[in-house]
Amino acid sequence: MPRRTKIVATLGPATDGPQVLDRLIAAGVDVVRLNLSHDRHERHRERVVAVRAAAAAAGRDLALLVDLQGPKIRIGRFVDGAVRLREGATFTIDAACPLDGGDGQRVGTTYAALAGDVAPGDVLILDDGALELTVTAVADTAIHCQVTLGGVLSDHKGINKRGGGLSAPALTAKDLADIRFAADIAADYLAVSFVRGAADVHQARAILTAAGGQGGIVAKIERAEALAAADEIIAAADAIMIARGDLGVEIGDAELPAVQKDLVHRARSLNAVVITATQMMQSMIEHPVPTRAEVFDVANAVLDGTDAVMLSAETSVGAWPVKAVAAMDRICREAEKHALATRSHHRLDSVFGRVDEAIAMAAMYTANHLGVTGIAALTESGATVKWMSRISSGIPIYALTRHIATRRKVTLFRGVHPVSFDVATTDIHAVNREVIEELLRQGTVRDGDLVLITKGDRSGVEGQTNILKIMRVGEHALLADD
Repeated sequence: MPRRTKIVATLGPATDGPQVLDRLIAAGVDVVRLNLSHDRHERHRERVVAVRAAAAAAGRDLALLVDLQGPKIRIGRFVDGAVRLREGATFTIDAACPLDGGDGQRVGTTYAALAGDVAPGDVLILDDGALELTVTAVADTAIHCQVTLGGVLSDHKGINKRGGGLSAPALTAKDLADIRFAADIAADYLAVSFVRGAADVHQARAILTAAGGQGGIVAKIERAEALAAADEIIAAADAIMIARGDLGVEIGDAELPAVQKDLVHRARSLNAVVITATQMMQSMIEHPVPTRAEVFDVANAVLDGTDAVMLSAETSVGAWPVKAVAAMDRICREAEKHALATRSHHRLDSVFGRVDEAIAMAAMYTANHLGVTGIAALTESGATVKWMSRISSGIPIYALTRHIATRRKVTLFRGVHPVSFDVATTDIHAVNREVIEELLRQGTVRDGDLVLITKGDRSGVEGQTNILKIMRVGEHALLADD
């Protein structure tokens, strides 16, 4: 059986070597990510050309996800190198301090408005939680603090506020240029960092569309305030990414597991796609095997119902990028064998507002209760298979479409596998036979298998799925009519 949970792998220096992309694809990558926090556009463009060529050579459709940097709120540099902050000592973050003029008493910041976002009693977290400062006073641009969790502080470390509330906009001037770049390289997905609400998603989509881009929007949930607006963000976006680094810093690591489970459940309930990300197999940056804790982390995300699990530094700069993908593939496959990954009570009491949505739900209910080997969905936009993929099941869904953009898009959907297919006839019975013949060529079915087919009686028209048929491979007669 094909793996249902999708793997997102970040490209970088570690994937630039000869044949590494070929081996990554063979190991099971479904989506490649460009992290625009690093490298120039020219380097990323070279990677896009390389990965498209490698995917074509392997006969695979891979989605391209471009990840925006967003507002990076950081401290400046220290004149004499890293400083040690001891618990109980005082320390000041001051936007008026030169960015390269920090010392053991104060340091500058890249975010000039920081002092306006904090008040005495607030907790500032530096270096992804390694140090904590409690604000004691704010005077003009200076934030005076007491060190409550000490340690070594070096240049350019990030600043978060416990509980959220920093007012920096989600899109920076750099992001606007990067969105135009994403449109130029025909990115399939655009990930927007530090989303606060639906307005940030709508703004990014409008800019991408104006630049000629057609990709979906992935809203990264990494601000505490995004949790309160989670439903509106999910409704506005095509997918969400649970970015557990900054989110864990802002809400506290103890709260993160329950929040992750809730976000996965919410996204699937609202028919959105969800990616679980950040440090999933962090130890594999240096080691060829994951820790047991990392195995549990990936498996639990699969059991929760995530569409995709993501590798960041593990593949972009790690020593073992191919092994990291192979290990994640192995863990996902084993987790998917568990009943928790195949049983669903999704939307059993819902009333459906569209015919194609109702067909998708009926197809999954039928497939899960009839012993169907596979579901073949003829689709234009991918909407039908997206609805299907919200239902937990062990049955593969094959998205048959002539559109390469749709094939790439559906690679992010759990349990959905793209198939290049162009309807060559208006005879609906001939179409059914062609579908079965294609699945036989792919080696995904064999004689005697039951296959469920969904399609529209108006071929090539988006949103017209209104037919559900059940066929047995090797027999011309239908087991069920329209």
